[in-house]
Amino acid sequence: MFSQHRARIMGTRHMVAAGHYLASQAAFQILEAGGNAVDAACAGGIALGVLQSEYVGFGGVAPILVHMSDQSAPVTIAGLGHWPAATDPDVFLKEYAGVMPKGLLRTVVPAAPDAWITALVRFGTMSYSEVAQAALRFAKEGFPAASIQTAIIGKAQKDYERWNANADIFLPGGKPPQPGDLFVQSDLGRTITYMIDEEKTAAAKGGRQAGLQAARDAFYKGDIAQAMVKFHRENGGWLREADLAGYHSEVETAMKTRFMGADFYFCGPWCQGPMLGQTLAMLDGTDLTALNRHNSADYIHFLIEALKLSYADRHNYFGDPRFVDVPLDRLMDPEYLRDRKSTIDMSHAQPGMPDPGDIEGYGRVPVLPGEDPDFAGQLDTSYICVIDSHGNTVSATPSDGSAASQIIPGLGFAPSSRGSQSWTDPRMPAAVAPGKRPRLTPNPGLLVKKGEWVMPIGSPGNDVQPQAMLQVMLNKLVWGMNLQDAIDQPRFATFSFPRSSSPHNYDPGLVCYENRLPEETIADLRQRGHQTKAWPEWDYLAGGVCAIHSDLQRGILEGGSDPRRPTGVNGL
Repeated sequence: MFSQHRARIMGTRHMVAAGHYLASQAAFQILEAGGNAVDAACAGGIALGVLQSEYVGFGGVAPILVHMSDQSAPVTIAGLGHWPAATDPDVFLKEYAGVMPKGLLRTVVPAAPDAWITALVRFGTMSYSEVAQAALRFAKEGFPAASIQTAIIGKAQKDYERWNANADIFLPGGKPPQPGDLFVQSDLGRTITYMIDEEKTAAAKGGRQAGLQAARDAFYKGDIAQAMVKFHRENGGWLREADLAGYHSEVETAMKTRFMGADFYFCGPWCQGPMLGQTLAMLDGTDLTALNRHNSADYIHFLIEALKLSYADRHNYFGDPRFVDVPLDRLMDPEYLRDRKSTIDMSHAQPGMPDPGDIEGYGRVPVLPGEDPDFAGQLDTSYICVIDSHGNTVSATPSDGSAASQIIPGLGFAPSSRGSQSWTDPRMPAAVAPGKRPRLTPNPGLLVKKGEWVMPIGSPGNDVQPQAMLQVMLNKLVWGMNLQDAIDQPRFATFSFPRSSSPHNYDPGLVCYENRLPEETIADLRQRGHQTKAWPEWDYLAGGVCAIHSDLQRGILEGGSDPRRPTGVNGL
């Protein structure tokens, strides 16, 4: 076992774990001020869109999973926008040879503001002004840039240089900020201020609910909406007034599966959440401790091959269920998953992505990967989870960067570029279409063992997200590690599938691993046919898992955050 690199953070009242330590602090302050878990998660989540705006968009995506203590089942708030009504999929095929270009044409309706406000309306107790104060201060007054932030901006410098509004914010003085430089986003501060001002005016007459509606309308119908639409009209984009005014995040009962006597809750097939649910259900009942030892070659090989099976089903079947008939009942069926698991050969790795499972009435979709040598370095997404003193729990994965599409001049943010996770080939279940949602990688999770413990968990990392989450959950539940130790363990990830993000790179057989793993273990994996590539000892590409474990019987909360990124935990 490897010793943990951060102290265990424990408490008895409430706890926050987030992808940036200042977001964790902002959410914790809301809890201390009397807000509930939803209020706190919204405060921290909105702040992440400022603190990590290189890969979390204020106008991006924000899938949220909420479990209120007085409700029987968790719900999901999609926080994912759809393609504008004017979208013409043929443009990508005829004018861009099937490649989705960077810029306005990958814009879907921005969803995060609606998602946070929907959560506040349905489950929160505070105003938008109260929960957005920290984000406003970070935008207007600035904050010291983290080293990973400056590195990501530096790596994307050529993309930021494409558009003046992006360069003005992220390349001050014509170059990326340096670690510790004060990073200010004045335009974004004015955007947040406008939403707050509109809320206060309406709340003075109609109360809290009217104020929240006014804050939302400021973004989707007011001056912010008009500025987005005007820029799209003048620059060849598809976003229009009706797309924004008619948008609302779907609120649904969370999906679930069983693992080791606990319920794992996740979002629908408009994201990759069900493939993590599939993998856990596939592993349920398997004695993983019999696979030699933790992170042995047998153990790593078995998990990788199981993940490949789930990724194959994701590629072949997952898409927006409003447009695609996703056979979820069959995909989650225990007999189906036992049959899938039985195909794993412990001596040999599948040379690429396996075939999807055979489901009557469904065919096979093509594997048509693109090529981008810089793709592996692309990064997006953050995460926040909160448990309050009443046991209310939130797990949320806000995302969308600022390098791949234009920031709207004067607003300080780029409307969601999540269209990059659609396919331009119409045969694909996640193909682009007007009104359709891309298949999202962010996938917040929640484990619940009724009457015993609760554990929200999530991670950034694009297609690595479910793999990092899976390994941490197994480290905790199967191998009995404390939460921080479970997060600190060296990780590995398969890339033997077409990636979710354009241009959908595909690396058959590739396994990346943090080089803290023993060389003899990696040599064994190579003998089985895995194509291995070393990451540094602590690599941000291996994810940035945050989680909270609430022991309901002992009344103890424990938060864990990933040392691979500037994460943080606050609890009391």
